[in-house]
Amino acid sequence: MKSIDIVIPSFNEEGNIKSLYDRVLKLNLKKYKLRLLYVDDGSRDNTLFEIKKLSKNKKGIKVSYISFSRNFGHQVALKAGLDHSNADAVISMDADLQHPPELIPALIQKWEEGAEIVYTIRKDNENVSWFKRNTASMFYNILNYLSGLEISHGAADFRLLDKKVIFALRLFNEKNLFIRGLVTAIGFKKESVEYIPELRVWGVSKYSIKRMFLFALDGITSFSVKPLHFATYFGMVLSFFSGVYTIYAIVIYFSSDSVVSGWASVLTSVLFIGGMQLIILGIIGEYLGKLFIQSKGRPNYLISEKDL
Repeated sequence: MKSIDIVIPSFNEEGNIKSLYDRVLKLNLKKYKLRLLYVDDGSRDNTLFEIKKLSKNKKGIKVSYISFSRNFGHQVALKAGLDHSNADAVISMDADLQHPPELIPALIQKWEEGAEIVYTIRKDNENVSWFKRNTASMFYNILNYLSGLEISHGAADFRLLDKKVIFALRLFNEKNLFIRGLVTAIGFKKESVEYIPELRVWGVSKYSIKRMFLFALDGITSFSVKPLHFATYFGMVLSFFSGVYTIYAIVIYFSSDSVVSGWASVLTSVLFIGGMQLIILGIIGEYLGKLFIQSKGRPNYLISEKDL
């Protein structure tokens, strides 16, 4: 009998824990040895309490859990679930029920047909805002261009991974994880399944605009150094135009008797060049900061308790 673990990162999702379990139970996947592995990412509500109640129930689907000492982030929680699974395949999905559990049989079928990675592609409906749809599309376009990867637009962390893929992912110990990119970069045979996300029934989204921006920044800087190349090219172009402007200023000074001196052009040039210098320094600092954090060799997460 093949074993399948369903890894579920959970942060302040007490109202969704039991509902997700019940919906998976209704799938009636008795031909597989199924386990739900909840990863409590330092929740401040009763999420862990609800998980423990399910784990004590010896009937139905086996429930295990890992509880972090504090909040380490969604990607780290996902990695912890993969690190602690010995199943033949792992399905990862969010606890907020926007990843429909009813899609799990389709993922398993693709896996049984030979796919080693079965990823899902989110198809947004009219309930998704114009801003979110377009910023997500822009992010994938920029990421694919800068990194050379081919991450599908709408790719989500709702996927099935074969055991050999999980072993490969365990070799990566990056501090700024972007698992969506890693899964694309490592190869293996892939298949996709489309889905329409469900509305969140309980709780609120944990991804604010700030978190989404930082997530996008991690994705880009984790797989590409092209921003550093662009900073170099832009510096060269800026230096060229500065040189041209200097020559122009010298010619005007010696060829005209009525040079009107003003602060506007000088101030604009100084502010523009100063702003671009700060942006370039910020790009360099982002990479240096990642090197600094990585060099410390600290663990990605700390577990306060677990039941596996």
